[in-house]
Amino acid sequence: MTLAVETKALTKIYRGKVQALKALDLKVPQGCAFGLLGPNGAGKSTLVKTLLSIVSPTSGHAWLLGRDIGTKDARRKVGYLPEGHRFPAYLTGRGVCRYFGKLSGLEGAELEREVDEKLELVGMKEWGDTKISRYSKGMNQRVGLAQAMLGKPELVILDEPTDGVDPVGRHQIREVIKGLCANGTTVLMNSHLLLEVEQICDQIAIMHHGKVLQQGSVDEIRNAVSVDRGSLVVAFETGPLVDAVNAPLEELGDIERGANGFEITLPDSSHVDRVVDLLRGGGVSIFAIRPRTANLEQAFIDVISAQEDQGVGGTR
Repeated sequence: MTLAVETKALTKIYRGKVQALKALDLKVPQGCAFGLLGPNGAGKSTLVKTLLSIVSPTSGHAWLLGRDIGTKDARRKVGYLPEGHRFPAYLTGRGVCRYFGKLSGLEGAELEREVDEKLELVGMKEWGDTKISRYSKGMNQRVGLAQAMLGKPELVILDEPTDGVDPVGRHQIREVIKGLCANGTTVLMNSHLLLEVEQICDQIAIMHHGKVLQQGSVDEIRNAVSVDRGSLVVAFETGPLVDAVNAPLEELGDIERGANGFEITLPDSSHVDRVVDLLRGGGVSIFAIRPRTANLEQAFIDVISAQEDQGVGGTR
């Protein structure tokens, strides 16, 4: 497996006894969208700053695109959108992109072509000649994403990329990130918006107190902490026929309205035949029988709560 990011026992200690990273191990496969999750103070931003040599690790090793983070070559093919970035107010969106494009080695017609392409990709081409001082927070985020993609980076690191962006803009940014990954670019993103991560990312890592607690695909993380292991969900159509079988069904499990009809959650598989017989005997169509698993938010809370129960603390 080719890795875009790898760390081994990476640690960072701030002043005094506050340890921001604790022997952190992380592997980000090349070409995927990778979500870095954790509550405030988990060490996510410290990890990103350490990978980019903005701060230096106390001990351990890390590599970007196979190169040691201590070398300039490690950052040549990396795009970065920091959280809470501030562009000079007198620049236009196009001016910001030109500046960062030149830093990435672009010039002349190639620079102008890429600037136009990236501004259009994030929906900011019409605003490209407007000064940053007139931009909303969401517009600033879009321009920030545009500059992070200049120079055809192999790895793009995004810290809260949809912060302050309206729903239409968030959808557009999600599609841009998916497009990057489809073309082979690796995206590492920090986010508190778990639904966004669930929609975008192939793999995730959950951090807390400077450590990686869980890492894997979204499905693996959800399944690892599935609620009521062994429980089943039977999804069936809505309509007048459902009323006739509702009472006996309620004795077997919990019924809720689902996206396309009703769902009954069973504690295990022992009653599934009885439920199917009741529904089909009443002329009700069944369109799914599946294991009940946690969504990413439930999984995240489960993992963090388990760590808190162990009484581990002391990081920022």
